[in-house]
Amino acid sequence: MTTWRSLPAAGAVLAVAATVLLQAGTVSAARAAAICNRYCDGRDPALAPVDRVPVTAGLYGRVVKLHVNDTDAMASGSVENGSPGDEVWLDRSFDGGRTWPDGSRLGDATIAAGATARRTGQFNVDDWGSNGVGALRACGKAGDRPEIVCTAWARSTWNAWDRRTAAATALMMRFDRGTGLFDTNGWWTGANALTAIINNIQRSGMNSYRYAIASTYDKQVNAASGQFRSTYLDDTGWWGLAWVAAYDLTGDSRYLNTARSDADWMYGYWDSRCGGGVYWNTGRSAKNAITNSLYIQLDAALSRRIAGDTTYRQRAQAGWTWFQSTGMLNGNNLVNDGVNLSTCKNNGDVTWTYNQGVLINALVELNRLTGDAGALATARRIGDALTTSGYLSPGGILREPNEPDACSGDGVSFKGAAIRGLGVLNATTGGAYNTYLQRNADSAYANDRDSLDSYGSHWAGPFRGTNHGCQHSAVDLLNAAP
Repeated sequence: MTTWRSLPAAGAVLAVAATVLLQAGTVSAARAAAICNRYCDGRDPALAPVDRVPVTAGLYGRVVKLHVNDTDAMASGSVENGSPGDEVWLDRSFDGGRTWPDGSRLGDATIAAGATARRTGQFNVDDWGSNGVGALRACGKAGDRPEIVCTAWARSTWNAWDRRTAAATALMMRFDRGTGLFDTNGWWTGANALTAIINNIQRSGMNSYRYAIASTYDKQVNAASGQFRSTYLDDTGWWGLAWVAAYDLTGDSRYLNTARSDADWMYGYWDSRCGGGVYWNTGRSAKNAITNSLYIQLDAALSRRIAGDTTYRQRAQAGWTWFQSTGMLNGNNLVNDGVNLSTCKNNGDVTWTYNQGVLINALVELNRLTGDAGALATARRIGDALTTSGYLSPGGILREPNEPDACSGDGVSFKGAAIRGLGVLNATTGGAYNTYLQRNADSAYANDRDSLDSYGSHWAGPFRGTNHGCQHSAVDLLNAAP
């Protein structure tokens, strides 16, 4: 045997030629380190109190199975209907099946003479000691053939006992413990992913991932312009709102102080051009809906949490007054992209989903702060338009304009922010959008999900892959659904 990073694609059955895998040499000495949670790796599979088989694979008449022990959060693999010399082992990944240790082959076992089956020992799915959120798959090969077959990745129901917690756990598989961000370290999308995790803790009561809050803060507080401020003012707004959510959950004042720094940074790029408004970036090249909606929401949220405040209250109110003057909220009660700085009017550009949801969220926050019934009524009109639009909700399922098949780019985060705002409005109005939210959650669960409870971009289906933007959007949806 030799060292390899085998089977580059996660999930479905794969076969790899022996000429690729069975090269000359020996197995690397750097095997995956043993993990001990409730029990240590290698535990006898006969001691598993439950045996669930979520995924299987077949090759040349052999059946490879992944056996999950949900009670102890462990799993084992088996090969059945085989012949002496056939092998079975496990791969374990801590990033959703994208990578796994070279040459790990956990529990590698061979069918003995006179037998037709073999099973590995049990191995831990997660690494509780180092916050590793894991997944396993079973792999095998016939003794007389070169090809390898693997099941899809799966895990135990530990921290994944229902749709909502399972989706949050799948998102945390994409949390980079080194940087405190997600996947390829997306910046503003990371703020949205962290917000989704915080909201999931509040909604589900599952506190296992609270560590992500301080981890992100400590590792990133000095990045960019410091205190999560950025040359892009909308990025600053996303982070400011994430830290408001973190403060609400933890009571740690440093998060509220950072949110104030973010709001003050944004205010520094408010000027009188076109009558007011915050620029999209520090180069003062554009004024758009998303930046100013975030600005209103962040200021209103801060004012509600700072005793005796008048400054942030006045900024939030001024922001909404200016927003109305631009016409960015169009005659169809949908928000266009931004302002034409030559005419100081609505630029007529795309009605992205997140522009609807973030303004809804801002107006609900403003209503909570001031009691402005008009703000809440406007939020209702936007919510009604969003959920009935044939363009944004074809067939009653939310869809981003130009929504990609693959989860690529940061636009796949838009629907998460949109549905988060609608969920806040739904809670404020006593469930006015329950049917819409449940329909979307049911559709995504049935049509846009893999064996790890990872979600793709199309909530109507089919599933085409995932990333943290697609995944946090699904967590936002499940957080919002009744």
